[in-house]
Amino acid sequence: MADKNDSNVEFSEREALLFHSHGRPGKIEIVASKPMATQRDLSLAYSPGVAVPVRAIAEDPAKAYEYTAKGNLVAVITNGTAILGLGNLGALAAKPVMEGKAVLFKRFADVDAIAFINAVQLMEPSFGGINLEDIGAPACFIIEQTLRDRMNIPVFHDDQHGTAIIAAAGVINACLLTNRDIKDIRVVVNGAGAAAIACASLLKVMGLPHDNLIMCDRKGVIYRGRDNVDQWKSAHAVDTEARDLTEALKGADVFLGLSAAGALKSSMVRDMADQPIIFAMANPDPEISPPDAKAARPDAIIATGRSDYPNQVNNVLGFPFIFRGALDVQATRINDEMKVAAANAIAQLAREQVPEEVALAYGGQAPSFGVDYIIPAPFDPRLMEVVSVAVAKAAMDSGVAQKPIEDLDSYSQSLKARLNPTTSTLTQAYEACRLSPKRVIFAEAEETVVLRAAIQFQDGGYGTPVLVGRDDQVRAKLKELGVSDPDSFEIHNSRNSPLVPDMVNMLYERLHRKGHMKRDIKRMVNQDRNIFGSALLSLDQGDAMITGVTRPYSQTFKDIAKVIDMEPGRTSFGIHVMIGQSHTVFMADTTVNERPSPEELADIAEQTAAVARKMGHEPRVAFLSYSTFGNPAGRWLENIREAVSVLNSRRVNFEYEGEMAPDVALNRKLMENYPFNRLSGPANVLVMPGLQSANLSAKLLRELGGDAMIGPMLVGLKKSVQIATMASTASELVTLAVLAASGIAK
Repeated sequence: MADKNDSNVEFSEREALLFHSHGRPGKIEIVASKPMATQRDLSLAYSPGVAVPVRAIAEDPAKAYEYTAKGNLVAVITNGTAILGLGNLGALAAKPVMEGKAVLFKRFADVDAIAFINAVQLMEPSFGGINLEDIGAPACFIIEQTLRDRMNIPVFHDDQHGTAIIAAAGVINACLLTNRDIKDIRVVVNGAGAAAIACASLLKVMGLPHDNLIMCDRKGVIYRGRDNVDQWKSAHAVDTEARDLTEALKGADVFLGLSAAGALKSSMVRDMADQPIIFAMANPDPEISPPDAKAARPDAIIATGRSDYPNQVNNVLGFPFIFRGALDVQATRINDEMKVAAANAIAQLAREQVPEEVALAYGGQAPSFGVDYIIPAPFDPRLMEVVSVAVAKAAMDSGVAQKPIEDLDSYSQSLKARLNPTTSTLTQAYEACRLSPKRVIFAEAEETVVLRAAIQFQDGGYGTPVLVGRDDQVRAKLKELGVSDPDSFEIHNSRNSPLVPDMVNMLYERLHRKGHMKRDIKRMVNQDRNIFGSALLSLDQGDAMITGVTRPYSQTFKDIAKVIDMEPGRTSFGIHVMIGQSHTVFMADTTVNERPSPEELADIAEQTAAVARKMGHEPRVAFLSYSTFGNPAGRWLENIREAVSVLNSRRVNFEYEGEMAPDVALNRKLMENYPFNRLSGPANVLVMPGLQSANLSAKLLRELGGDAMIGPMLVGLKKSVQIATMASTASELVTLAVLAASGIAK
């Protein structure tokens, strides 16, 4: 059975379960932020060393923000009564959603969030904030208010306030475009649950008069004197003759829908004021589809909760950065002033020129402020800086900040440094593939992991997988993996391919003077999947190729090199990319050249620097050695020194230095011992002296290191080919395929 989410990405139930169960079950883990290798480490981390910060915190509770993770820790809480659009399925069933929310906190704002289900109040000593999630009304109002009264840390129900803040930002900009003042508009809110009531309340805080808003629930308009209305709904009751949504919408300026699909009819839209503002936010299907709303009123401004229409009201624009700002000033609560500041900051961001990451998501055309762009895109990297600073400032101005920030400019710069630009670049690569899908050859399609990657590549909309293998074997495995129509996949089998004669002629022309007879060529093409796949690529049957899971890297590379040449004037080599939360390091050559010459080392440095720039980093290149600037002396240093001289002569436009030991290259404090060093900070491109040290280092880091790793990425060939490791997962293969197809890894 296939499922589809609101971004039109298809996946099977099996794939979703495998994603959550593969490797360590779930999506989160706790990793120590301090060394835990020696008895001394353990003594400092626990008894007896831990007693010292314990006493310090007992004397001054504010020290908990200095000596524990409290200042970067949010608890994600639910009782499971309103899980996404699935209803009341219980607290335990909500845990995958809570883990997902925790991952979003970390990905977008570098906030560590841990998901607990029940007891909340007793968590205050351990957490800097509480994020309530998927709790139905009216329980959510009671729970949130009680916790706010009892706790001295921010308590925030995202389903209420996150939605309200993003919707308010959109209303601000829609009013600006239509020359309206929030104090004069007439608003109708359809729905009277948690999010709807929060939206109404926030708009009133921002200046909307109470009597200018009509709220409707399933029974119609909430008017003064109506029976059986709870205290939260009655707070928004008004004197009005309107009794249903149709009557309420006549002449209204704004519709905020937080109700059900199809609740807003075209006839109702036609009865609204000129240039109506319609926020149809029911998920997964809105109260009215944007095409239907536009057909009824071409002058309308429309927003939904979906990513496949303009103006998505997406809570991820808000909650990570709201908590980031609140945590950084140790706010005791998230108050109305902070919510309004967040809404204004988000609205302002939509009115500014957009960065490349956002332009790419809009087909490469930079969107500009207007009816189809009143809310920023969720992956706009400026949100971290702009929203967090606005929230922190509002907390200070309103008196709820326990640790005011003196220099907001410096704080803004520190926020930029918290997130890794590689993440945005990978987002760009995926979006580029969706916008311009490529044909990627999967040369080992009889392998289950390769087929799973090919399915994900196609389902993700990144392009067309071209599968190499025996037709019956490949189709049988596709069926095993839940593909309902295996015949829809393009399969090339060397045994029956009409392209084989052309391949043989092409390769014989290349190799007949290198010891290969024509029958040898025929045997290679018919029996070697890498030769056959590379020949397909050479004959332009694909834009890129992925292989490597069935043979060692060196053997695979030799096979490919028989078919595909290096780019003229370039060195072919491999790059491993190590990705941390706030840093990325590129290491080369990890796969091809056993003992590179000075010119090859210089080429490796120059080409790796170019890849680093493509991935959003300003390169700082270190030529690594066991020696740092001649100490200790050794017999293998000349190649490295000559490589530096080669770069000197080329007058390249990036920083480089060498020879340097790894600790000096990566440690700013050690680097200070060499004031003549030309690097302005720790190196992010490491050029290794030879293949032994490079390959060993890469494999050790892959198995033992804490950072995520991409690669090896093969660069320098005429055609885009990526050779994966034999231990690659399907996800890693998809990433390599996307990097190959997008042109980043070439």
